[in-house]
Amino acid sequence: MRILFLGAGATGGYFGGRLAKAGADVTFLIRPKRRDQLLRDGIKIESPVGNLVTPVKAITRDEIGAPFDAVVLSAKSYDLIEAIETIRPAVGESSLVLPLLNGMQHLAALDDAFGAARVLGGMCQISVTLDDDGTIHHFGPFATLTQGPRLPEQKDGSAKLHDVFAQGFDARHSADIIASMWEKWFFIAALASSTCLMRASVGEINCTDGGPEFMSSLVNECIAVASANGYPPKQAMLDFARTLMGDRHSKISASMLRDIQRGGRIEADQIVGDIVRRGRARNVATPLLDTAFIHLQAYENQIPKSV
Repeated sequence: MRILFLGAGATGGYFGGRLAKAGADVTFLIRPKRRDQLLRDGIKIESPVGNLVTPVKAITRDEIGAPFDAVVLSAKSYDLIEAIETIRPAVGESSLVLPLLNGMQHLAALDDAFGAARVLGGMCQISVTLDDDGTIHHFGPFATLTQGPRLPEQKDGSAKLHDVFAQGFDARHSADIIASMWEKWFFIAALASSTCLMRASVGEINCTDGGPEFMSSLVNECIAVASANGYPPKQAMLDFARTLMGDRHSKISASMLRDIQRGGRIEADQIVGDIVRRGRARNVATPLLDTAFIHLQAYENQIPKSV
């Protein structure tokens, strides 16, 4: 399969780089400056599961010559409209589009642009950053990418894509990808809402008077919304979420908080706002999520529109 990764940032660069190293036919679609850097230096990854430097193919939008078999999209939600237009020449009649964005909101936009039959469901679990020199730093042992069909006619293509992915990294194939996406979403919504609202790590919040009760209530709101929408988290995920969010020693905070601390743009609507609306549509009360979303919107109103 000819696979195109939009961008070569931290997430796309990590998975695309691992796949290229394994010998898959991978191309990165990027801006000219990053393309020149990749063609000169290759993808560089520093990781506890193994460092790598590997040459890769890289093109700009004007250099797309023909559709690809699969296009992997790991853009931020606030860049989705631009991303759709950027990949449009690379999406043909038989192409598959695999978004790795958070939440669910992006699926409707991609379905409108390319047709639901071309759009798979997907998610990843990884902690990575990109240095100014182009080096991707991977923290911790986890780096998984899960994808699967949303429609029966996508099963064969999704399975074939999984076989390719499995050559390069921890790839997982989900028979119910929407449920898998909800399991990630309810957790990151709770993590982002709590740590951004309090400007603190999980442990720092839990060490306050009322902190454990606050964290537990926020997690329960997210669970209630997911359940009301038909996707109750599995017991293992419930146990994980409640244990992590109740840990008095945890230094974990959401990546959204790190974005706020550097004055950057955030995915407030995609991660928190949309889960609030889906709760409201099912008559689920979410007072803590409501408060967190107001807080995040107020932050967005303070940052320059050009950021």
